[in-house]
Order: sequence, then C-alpha cells, then structure tokens
Amino acid sequence: MIYAFKEHIPVVHESAFVHPQAAVTGHVIIGRDVYIGPGAAIRGDWGAIIIEDGCNVQENCTIHMFPGVTVLLKAGAHIGHGAIIHGATIGRNCLIGMNSVLMDNVQLGDECIVGALSFIKADEQFEPRSLIVGNPARKIREVSDDMIRWKTEGTALYQALPEDMRQHWRACEPLRELPPEYPGKSENSSYKTWGETRRT
Repeated sequence: MIYAFKEHIPVVHESAFVHPQAAVTGHVIIGRDVYIGPGAAIRGDWGAIIIEDGCNVQENCTIHMFPGVTVLLKAGAHIGHGAIIHGATIGRNCLIGMNSVLMDNVQLGDECIVGALSFIKADEQFEPRSLIVGNPARKIREVSDDMIRWKTEGTALYQALPEDMRQHWRACEPLRELPPEYPGKSENSSYKTWGETRRT
C-alpha cells in the first residue's frame, strides 16, 4: 500500500513494482525497474528515502531514519530478505545480505557486499568493493570481479521481475491436488549460488 504523510506523497516510477502488502509511506522516491517485496516497510515520515533505478528491496525489509536524514539506495542496490537499513547510504550495485542491519550514517562505497546477518555500527564507512561480514561487521577483503559479476547477474533477475509481475502475477485460489502436468524446475533454474559459481 502507498500512504501519504503530511505533505509528502510517494513518487513511484510506472516501471517499478510495489507489492500491495508492502507499506510505502511519505517522502519516498522509487525509480525505474525497482522491485519492492511483500512485507517491506519503507517509511519516509521523519526524512526522505530515495531508491534509485534498478534496486530491489526484498520481503520484510525495513527502511527508516532519524529525523532530518535522507536514506539513499544508489542504482542497482540489492537489499536481501529481512534486512534493515536505518539512515544509511548504500552505494551503486551493492549487495546487502539477508537479515543484515545497517545503522545510522553508515556509508557504503559502490559495489560492496555485506554478508547475511551482519551488523554495521552507526557512522561506519567502507570504501568501494569491500566485502563486509560479522557482528560487529568489518571488511575482510576486496570484492573480486567474479563476485561482482555474480551479484550483477542476480540483481538483473530482480530488475526483470517488475515487468514479470505485471504480466503474470494475480491473486488466485489454491489447487487442492497436484495436477500431472504441474511444472517442475523454474525458468531461472540455470542461476547458480555464489558457492556453486566459485566451484565451477
């Protein structure tokens, strides 16, 4: 759902897809080919949230801030399931792993990767291409070209998803039994996890 707050009405590009079970409130700007998953809470009541082109904010993510702060997700940022972004700036083509927490005034350079379940303390800054993990999180090495290539391919799936959702997504009643012709593997079955990718 989209909600106004005071004088602010969210601005959502027509090519984006915001799931109706997400809550987008107030001073929020959402760019081209952005996917916002169900359960996401994007609350621009005390400050602004800018989500640039090609980003995705997956299921059950929270984006918020302290008063007067602007949260910025630069183009191609990929926010994994359950992550919390509070008052941070996420660089271009970054990946934030599932259930990670980024606190106030965190600054990530372009093409950083944050491991799942990481906690980045307030005011931390990381240079581009940092691989960041842990609680508290720290840089353990540089992100390789292969990792960025894998990340970019994964994000491309989400950049295509808004149009796929518009064409194929609909509410329905569940089936009560499995029909014999029920499809097996998904059309994206050729995609490999990072672990599978680095073993090939």
